[in-house]
Amino acid sequence: MLTNRQLFLRHLGLTSSSPMMLEIEKAEGVFMYGPAGEKYLDLVSGVSVSNTGHRHPKVVEAIKNQVDLYLHLMVYGEIIQSPQVKYAEKITSLLPGELDSCFFVNSGSEAVEGALKLAKRYTGRSRLVSFRKSYHGSTHGALSIQGEEKFKSSFRPLLPDVFLSEFNNQEALDLITGLTACVIVEPVQAEAGVILPEGNFLKQLRDKCTQTGALLIFDESQTGFGRLGSMFATTLFGVIPDILVLAKAIGGGLPLGAFISSTEIMSKLAFDPPLGHITTFGGHPVCCAAGLASLDVILLEKLDKEAGRKSALFRKYLNHTSVIEIRGAGLLLAAVLGDEKRAQYAITHAPEFGLVLDYFLFCSDAFRIAPPLTISDEEIIYACLQLTKLLDEMERNER
Repeated sequence: MLTNRQLFLRHLGLTSSSPMMLEIEKAEGVFMYGPAGEKYLDLVSGVSVSNTGHRHPKVVEAIKNQVDLYLHLMVYGEIIQSPQVKYAEKITSLLPGELDSCFFVNSGSEAVEGALKLAKRYTGRSRLVSFRKSYHGSTHGALSIQGEEKFKSSFRPLLPDVFLSEFNNQEALDLITGLTACVIVEPVQAEAGVILPEGNFLKQLRDKCTQTGALLIFDESQTGFGRLGSMFATTLFGVIPDILVLAKAIGGGLPLGAFISSTEIMSKLAFDPPLGHITTFGGHPVCCAAGLASLDVILLEKLDKEAGRKSALFRKYLNHTSVIEIRGAGLLLAAVLGDEKRAQYAITHAPEFGLVLDYFLFCSDAFRIAPPLTISDEEIIYACLQLTKLLDEMERNER
C-alpha cells in the first residue's frame, strides 16, 4: 500500500519540485501535529490565513451551526443569506464610510480580478499601474499586474496596457494619467520581504489618483484583519482606497475573498452588462459564518492591538548574530539573514526544531514570521529559543 507521501506526489498537482512535505494530522491553536505525534509551532499561519489560530472554538462552533442550517443555495447575489449580510455589515462598519459595499468571492486572486474589472468598468479606461515585487495572485489578470517577470514570462501574452514601477519611488506618480483605470498596490509589500511605505508615498498615490480620476486599489490580502497591529492598513496609514481587496484571514480558515468599494462604484457591475462579475460559490454561507466568528474573536480579544506588542517580543528575544534585521509591522515580519542559502537552511531545517517557517516569493535572504495573532507571550519566547538553536546549528555547519 502506498503511503500518503507517495500518494501526494503521485496524484496531486504540485506547485514546485520541492514541497515542504510535512504530513499534518491535526492542528489546534498555534500548533500543528504529525501522525506520529510530531509537534510544530506554526510561524506562517497558512500565509496570514489563520489569524485566530487553528480551529478556534468559536469559529468551529459557527461552522457547525451554519452547517445545520444550509450550505450552498444559489449563485452569489441572488438569494438573501444571513451569513453574507451580517459579515458584510460587520466588515464595512470597521472601514471608512466610502467603503460600504462588499462583493464576496472565493479567494484573493478572484477578488483582484473583480477589482480590476470594476475599475475598468467605472472609469471606462484600460491602463493599469502596479509595482515590482508585488504579488496579487496567479490567475491571468492578477498575474498580469504581478511584479516579477520570472513568474509571468511562461504565460504570456497577458493583459496589455500594464505599467510597473518601484514601490516607494516618486516616478510611480508620473505613470498615473488620464488614461489610467487604476493603481493597485499592497500598502505593505508582503512577498517583497515586508516592505513598509515610506513617508507620504501612499498619500501621494491617493492624491494623484484623485487628480486624474484613476481608482486606487489596496490589496490587503495579507495585511488585513489585525496582522499589522491595526485592523487594516488603510486605517493604520490613514489613506482610503477606492477599492479594497481582502482575502487570507477573511474566512477564518475557510476559502473566502472580497473586494469592497462605495455603493456608487460597485453598482456599475449590475448593468451594461448585468452580471458584470459573477461567482457560483463566492460568499459561501459556511465561509462567511466562520469569517464573522473569527473577526468577532479579533475584536473581542483586541488581537489587532496585541499584534503590535507581540511584535516587540519577537524583536527582543530573537537576538541572534545571524539576524541582520527584523523588518515589518505587527505580526508580519521578515527575519533577514542576508544570504539566500542561510534563509533556505533555516526554512528547510525548522521542523527539526519544532517550527514551521516559510520563504518570501521576492526576497530570498529572509524567512517569514507571521504566526496566528493568538500566539501567547510564552509561545513567542519558546519560538525565539528554538529559532536561536536553529541558527546556532546553521552557523556551526558553516564552519
